[in-house]
Amino acid sequence: MTDTAKDQEYEILSPPSDLRRKVRELTPREAKKFDPVKAAEAALQRLSKNFGTWMDNETRDLMSAWEAVRNEGLTEETLATLFRAAHNIKGQALTLGFPLVGQVAANLCHLIETVPGPESLPLGLIGRHVEAIRAMVMEGAKDDANKTGVKLLETLQGVTDEYLAQFPPEPEEA
Repeated sequence: MTDTAKDQEYEILSPPSDLRRKVRELTPREAKKFDPVKAAEAALQRLSKNFGTWMDNETRDLMSAWEAVRNEGLTEETLATLFRAAHNIKGQALTLGFPLVGQVAANLCHLIETVPGPESLPLGLIGRHVEAIRAMVMEGAKDDANKTGVKLLETLQGVTDEYLAQFPPEPEEA
């Protein structure tokens, strides 16, 4: 027999503060004039002065994760940390103004996700991705205007595709 909600003990948790007290309601006149997209763009503009620092921090996390792989070997934990750091860069790079770096990070994530197991990961190729990200952030290689960065990305993608070609995709189950 299953317990019903009446039979079970439960506790209702109340939030420590009512956020409605922190927000001012707009008057109907203000609400008509309010443009949420414009407000978000203005907020992003105010925050943009921090983007370089934030990208530096993400890169440091990636470098630290790579150092752990080099020192401790490719374990489940070190690989997960490395992947998470690359994935964070992949997700944040466009917003932070580094789309080219995001593409390199995406390629690194693709490499890690596609090989059949950690023992198949080429440490040299991973290291080249990490170094490329570090160098691009340090040099400010943000987008397609940086021809060296574009060439580096294309080379990494080509080498990665070549390497991954040896692992045929798993057949999908019907």
